Amino acid sequence: MAETKKYAGGCHCGRFTFEVNADLDTAISCNCSICTKRGLLLTLVGPEQFTLTQGTLGEMTKYQFNKKVVDHLFCPDCGVEAFGTGQAPTGQTMFAINVRCLEGVDLTTLKPRPVDGRKY
Repeated sequence: MAETKKYAGGCHCGRFTFEVNADLDTAISCNCSICTKRGLLLTLVGPEQFTLTQGTLGEMTKYQFNKKVVDHLFCPDCGVEAFGTGQAPTGQTMFAINVRCLEGVDLTTLKPRPVDGRKY
């Protein structure tokens, strides 16, 4: 098991930035309609692992679909979804971090686990 590391990330224009402690060995590639169309690679973390360092959640554009349990959050300026929020089956709030929005990550070294999001 890899260790948890601290990463900086954000949207394209920099209006929203964050820090996250994450283990990228847990990255997933979901095949649901939005993840497929947006090319998202995600890692899920709890709120204690995530700090929004610039901007506020209330300033972001929110999109929901299907069961409306995940808030897909977008920068209203550049349109990038750097992260979203939702609830784990346990009821705990989770952050879904778009690994493509993290600084200094070599995506070719990752082996994301496929997740069948279409069945949900």
